[in-house]
Amino acid sequence: MDNSLFSKVTIFDIFSYVKHAQDKKLSRGQDFQKFVELKRIMKTRSLTTYYQPILHLKTDKIIGYEALNRPPKTKHFPSTESFYDFIGQTNQVFQFELLARNLAIQKFHHEVDNHPQQKDHLLFINIHPQVLVDSNYKSGETLELLHQHNISPKQVVFELTEKTAVTDYTMFERVLSNYRRQGFRIAIDDAGSGFNSLKTLVHLKPEFIKFDRTLIHNIHCSESQQQLIRLLVDFANESNTQVLAEGIEKEKDLEFLKENGVHLGQGYGLAIPSLQFQ
Repeated sequence: MDNSLFSKVTIFDIFSYVKHAQDKKLSRGQDFQKFVELKRIMKTRSLTTYYQPILHLKTDKIIGYEALNRPPKTKHFPSTESFYDFIGQTNQVFQFELLARNLAIQKFHHEVDNHPQQKDHLLFINIHPQVLVDSNYKSGETLELLHQHNISPKQVVFELTEKTAVTDYTMFERVLSNYRRQGFRIAIDDAGSGFNSLKTLVHLKPEFIKFDRTLIHNIHCSESQQQLIRLLVDFANESNTQVLAEGIEKEKDLEFLKENGVHLGQGYGLAIPSLQFQ
């Protein structure tokens, strides 16, 4: 193992990971090297934050951005997907998401300084549901950071990314109510991809519903996808919720979404993720 890499990890990190690996019955060798690499990336804050525009489909105007934190490509993490897949297997989810959230907010402030006309735009931040209910997480920390950077909580949308992670809906509704009272809003990602995501929509009543990209791809020629989107749009309109289609790449798909009342859109066919606001 690279000694310089190993030096970035503390004894506490090592014992913490070993115990976690034993509890989860994870393999030791390669996974431990990945863990060391993960800790190095976190300690050096070696993440690059991109912002992908979210557009109002009726006006074609940008209303906000989703923050996308991407790690450097390394031997152990050749892709962003492999990096995030591994994090989910570790005991570092809370600490990593705290880092990613802080970086996204800090850079958002910097971009607003350079684009003051976008000072009221929304910031969508991906967050694992269990982070919000973690005893270590204090919403006041995020509020303080937002205050320091002159960002209103009303501009921040927590995008819940792991639909299967919500099991105690009653408890989770209470937690979300607390954040909503502070001004934060909630988006449910990958809506329509399975029973659990639909159940989540009913119980958590999000302000935004994000359609799974598999529903959007080639929707212009799939009657079953079209029927599901129409049902979800009707549900959203009755629930005072906005729907957001992600993964828009084709003009014909975009035309269908506009014609059928989808409020917001995101995807490479509209705008690619960028280091700066567009």
